[in-house]
This record gives sequence, structure tokens and C-alpha cells, in this order.
Amino acid sequence: MQAFLKTGKLGPSEKKPTTSGKTTKARTAPWVEKYRPRTVEDVVEQKEAVEVLKQCMSGADLPNLLFYGPPGTGKTSTILAACRQLFGDMYKERILELNASDERGIQVIREKVKSFAQITASGIRPDGKSCPPFKIIILDEADSMTHAAQAALRRTMERESKTTRFCLICNYVSRIIPPLTSRCTKFRFKPLAEEEIVKRLKHICSEENITCEPQTMDLLVRTSGGDLRRAITCLQSCSRLKGDQVAINKDDVYEVTGVVPDQWIQDFIDICKHKNYSDVETFVNNFISEAYSAGQLCNFQLQDGGSEYLQLIDLGCTILMSNKMK
Repeated sequence: MQAFLKTGKLGPSEKKPTTSGKTTKARTAPWVEKYRPRTVEDVVEQKEAVEVLKQCMSGADLPNLLFYGPPGTGKTSTILAACRQLFGDMYKERILELNASDERGIQVIREKVKSFAQITASGIRPDGKSCPPFKIIILDEADSMTHAAQAALRRTMERESKTTRFCLICNYVSRIIPPLTSRCTKFRFKPLAEEEIVKRLKHICSEENITCEPQTMDLLVRTSGGDLRRAITCLQSCSRLKGDQVAINKDDVYEVTGVVPDQWIQDFIDICKHKNYSDVETFVNNFISEAYSAGQLCNFQLQDGGSEYLQLIDLGCTILMSNKMK
């Protein structure tokens, strides 16, 4: 029994079963987690945050951090990779990761965060190597926290600065109260360049033995909008839809993402021209241009702290008014 608990084997004669490909667990694991960066050096493109974390891990003290930017740009992956490098096998003991969109009230700050922050930490790992004598609390989606919870967090950050570091992760930095932002080193995570996304997708296709046409790869990148997580998830969904040893094409991407194909828009213009509608191409182009401009304005107002509900109504009204004026 003791041998089984230590090795997971029933006896010396038991051999690990072999398979011709990837293990079942590896195949069923989400690729977003399977190919998440394990070290800070593996993080794509976010040079400023990576450079600061490298310096901190080489001996300098780690400040409180605030990562903000669009989803899928590597905010959570970056801090998790840094924690793995800092703490090694003590990784799970030294970090507290909370999703503030689910646990966003002041009670969570008073109970979970404050209790964890008050625990002291040693500077030696079980393997004898040195490590930072502090813990890290990761608050994902911190812009969903109430103002009362953020105010309570401000005081905790001050009082437990010797034993705990905080990393706040959010999409909209304007929703974080100024007393918190002033206590953190801020890093903006920008959308990833298309060539970086293509490089990572090609690596995944090579590891998973997937055939993806170049035009399909370009469409995946274009529909992701700089969100690497969305691109990887879409690629895995297309792979599961087609099955093994079948090439992924553009129709599969349209099926999974729900994006309207460009050919459909061109067909609509051709039909309207056949029906002798006057200047339909100019109308469609102007309509799309105005809708795009309204969407960009709504996105800016969301980043500035606007309400999603009000911005959605504003975008709908703009499109309706544009349609009536035409």
C-alpha cells in the first residue's frame, strides 16, 4: 500500500501503458491551459512587464502590480509564470488567486484576503533554494470589485506590505480607485500582433498534428482581434469539429465563430444591384463605416468606465438613426 501511495503502482511488475499518440488527458485538456506560458520568457510581446519581472526575480524586490488591457493578452499567464519561477514547488502555498467578478464584496477582503496576507512566509524553499519571503495575492477582474471592497483593500496593502504583494488584473483601469492605482506599478497589455498569434498557432498545430490552411490561419487571426486565447479556443473547437487527420478550412472557422463571411456581404451587394437599387454599394459601405465608428466610440467610453448597457443602447440607436437617414 505504501508503495502504491508513493509511486502510483500496484507492484514492480506493473508497467505504464503506452499509446501511439498523446495521452487521453493531454488530448482532452483545454489548449489554453496546456500551452499557457510556464516561464516569463515564454510570454508573447509584453516586453515592459516581462523585463520588470525578470529584474525582480534576479534579486530586486517585487512591487504591487496592476495589469490592465484587453482580454486574452497574457495578463494572468504572466503573473502565474512569474510565481512558478519564484516559488517552485511552493507555488500553490504562496499564492492566493481570486476572481473578483465572483467574489467582489468587502467581506471577501476582510476574510480571505486579510487572513492570507497576515500569514508569514520564509525565504527558503523545501529544496534548500532561496525564494522571496512574501506571498502573492492575485485579484483577477479587479475592476468588478465594489468601491467599498477596493477601499478596504487599500488599507490591507499598506499594513501587510512586508509579507504580501498584490497583483490586480483588470480590463478597464479607470474602474480602479486612484488610491489603489497609486500603490501599484501599472502595465498596459496591448493586443498581440498578428504575426505573434500566427507563430503560436503554428506551434500548436505542429504539436497536435493539425493541418490548417494558410488562409484559414489568417482568418483565425483576423477574427481573434488580438486575443490569443480566443484564437486558440477557436482552433481547438475547429479541430474537434473536424476530427483527426482532417484539414481545417475557412468554413469551419465561420461555423465556430459565427462571423459573417465576406462572400455573404458581396452576395448581398450583387443581389441589390440586380434589383436595380440605387447606389447600394455606397450605402452599404457608409453604413458599415458609421457602425464601425460608433463601435469604436463605445469601446473608448467603456474603457473610460462607462456602463455596458448604456453603451449598447447608444450603439443600437446610432445604427438605427443611420439607417433612417439613408
